[in-house]
Amino acid sequence: MSTPQVRLTSLAHGGGCGCKLAPAVLQELLADQPMMAPYKQLLVGTENSDDAAVWQIDDETCVIATTDFFMPMVDDPYDFGRIAATNAISDVYAMGGKPIMALAILGMPIGKISNEMVREILKGGAAVCATAGIPVAGGHSIDCPEPVYGLAVIGICKPSEVRRNCDAKPGDALILTKPIGVGIYSAAIKKNALPPAGYPEMIATTTLLNKIGTALARNKDVHAITDVTGFGVLGHGLEMARGSKLSIKINARDIPLLTEAASLSQQGFVTGASHRNWDSYGAQVSLPAGLPDWQRHLLSDPQTSGGLLVAVAPEKANEIVETIRAAGYPAAQVIGHAEAGTPGIKII
Repeated sequence: MSTPQVRLTSLAHGGGCGCKLAPAVLQELLADQPMMAPYKQLLVGTENSDDAAVWQIDDETCVIATTDFFMPMVDDPYDFGRIAATNAISDVYAMGGKPIMALAILGMPIGKISNEMVREILKGGAAVCATAGIPVAGGHSIDCPEPVYGLAVIGICKPSEVRRNCDAKPGDALILTKPIGVGIYSAAIKKNALPPAGYPEMIATTTLLNKIGTALARNKDVHAITDVTGFGVLGHGLEMARGSKLSIKINARDIPLLTEAASLSQQGFVTGASHRNWDSYGAQVSLPAGLPDWQRHLLSDPQTSGGLLVAVAPEKANEIVETIRAAGYPAAQVIGHAEAGTPGIKII
C-alpha cells in the first residue's frame, strides 16, 4: 500500500529559517557554555555569531565548516531540497570561501511521507550541489516526527580572504544582495494566498547561490560579510553592529523587496518568527516615528536562503554594487552605512 501524498508544509510546525530559535532564546541557551580553548588555528568560532567556523591549516589554506537544516517552507519536495541546500552552502560563501563538499542531513516521518517524495528532496539538494560544483559525499538519516533536510558543508579559502561579520569599519556602506520578503511569502503559501507569480519569484531567489561571496572576499575594499537568514535583516545587521562595535543606519526605503512582500505584509501574512525576532532585539533598534507595523515586520522577516549583507569602503560602494548586479544579483543595493557609536541599528 503506497503512502498518500501530503502537503509537506502540513507536517511541519514551522518552515525554512523561520524554524530557527529566536535570538534571545539562543543567547540564553549558550550563556553558560564553556569558553573556547585558545586554539590559535581557530580563526572564527562562536565568539561573534558568525556564519561558519574557520580553521587555518597553513599559511595558504583555511577550512570552513558549517551545517544548516530545517523543515519545509514549500510543498514541492524537489524545491524544498534545492532551497535547503542553497541555504546551507551560503554560509561558506558568506565567509569568503569556496565549497568543496557536502554531507546530507535527513530526518523524515516514515509512514507519513512517500519514499518518492524523499527521493525528490534529495535530488533537489544534489542538483544545487552540482551547480555549486561539489559532491554530496555522504550524510546521516533518521526517522523523525517532522520532515527535516539540510547539509553540512566544507569549504576552503586563503587566510587573507576570510570575511567575518565583525570587521565593518566606520563609514562603510552596507550592501544587500537579494530582496527581502521570503518569510512573508512562505506565510502566504501556508494559507494558499500567494499570487501565482509569487512562487517562481520566491524559488528564483531562494535557489540563487551566493557565489558572489567568494569573489567579494578577494577585494580588499570588502571588509565584512554575513548572510541574511532567520533573524531578518535587522537581526543579522545587529550581529554585524555588535561584532564590529559600531552603530548601523539603514534606510528602510532602500531595502529591496520581493514584488508582493509589502502588500502581503499589510494583509497580515507575517510569520511567528518575525514576532519572536522583534521581541528578541527590538530594544536595540531605533525606529522613526510613525513607521507602520507592516513595514517593521519586513525588517524582522526571517529570510530563508537570503542574500549577503556586505560592508564595503564607501568610495567603492557603487562600483561593487555594479559588480554584484553584473554577476546575477539584480536587486543588489546600498541600504545603509556603519558609523562610530553604541552598537545598534537606527532605521531612517
